[in-house]
Amino acid sequence: MKYYIVIPAHNEQDLIGLTLESLVSQTVLPSKVVVVNDNSTDKTEEIVLGFAKENPFISVVNKTSDAIHMPGSKVIQAFQKGFETLDSNYDIIVKIDGDLIFPPNYFETIIKHFESDPKIGMVGGFCYIEKNGDWVLENLTDKDHIRGALKAYRAATFQQIGGLKPAMGWDTVDELLCKYYDWKVVTDSSLHVKHLKPTGANYNKTARYKQGEAFYTLGYGFWITAIASAKLAMMKKKPLLFLDYIKGFLKAKSAKTPLLVTPEQAKFIRNYRFQKMKQKLI
Repeated sequence: MKYYIVIPAHNEQDLIGLTLESLVSQTVLPSKVVVVNDNSTDKTEEIVLGFAKENPFISVVNKTSDAIHMPGSKVIQAFQKGFETLDSNYDIIVKIDGDLIFPPNYFETIIKHFESDPKIGMVGGFCYIEKNGDWVLENLTDKDHIRGALKAYRAATFQQIGGLKPAMGWDTVDELLCKYYDWKVVTDSSLHVKHLKPTGANYNKTARYKQGEAFYTLGYGFWITAIASAKLAMMKKKPLLFLDYIKGFLKAKSAKTPLLVTPEQAKFIRNYRFQKMKQKLI
């Protein structure tokens, strides 16, 4: 199976080389890697071009955008810019961040999962962060969720879910739409990926409310949002974030912010979320 990778990158000169090194060391190499140099003011482009000289499957695309790091929209707009430069001759499309180190067998294993079952639509490993000299699981989500930093999609799945949405919540709505269209989402706990910058390290203050807004646009409704907000705030060990998330939800509701899903999909998502919550209580 052929896989293409798109890497949105903003000022990643210290880390992008490590990511690309781990990609050119894969036991099954990618057919194409596009790095989208998103408004970088450092040597990101220079480093990527150095790799491209030795590895002709690597290319760089330059993009100008607002320098403020807003979760969701900025990264997916950059992804889209890179994706548009690719042909459709791929079996798997992958979106990764420019601050990861993959084990050499990562993509060989991902391909084996896709080949094992034609109903598997998405596959991913797990992100590990360094704490006191040890690499520990970056435990922000359930074990059946694939982190936004390393998403791999079957081509047919990617098309059916309508690609990636340029909004916060894109890396949740993709999986919920997978379930809606009856695709399977697979996580492989044997695949440990080093995440060199913890999630949210660059988010600014206005991004705090974005999580609540994302819950609204996913069609969660108030009660699921309240439960999800409480859980996320506790996982991040910042209980007061709960209030920011609820404020964000209410702001989005009063502004009648458009949903990322259709009413029918929103109903499916609420039912699915309630079922999952019930399972955890039983």
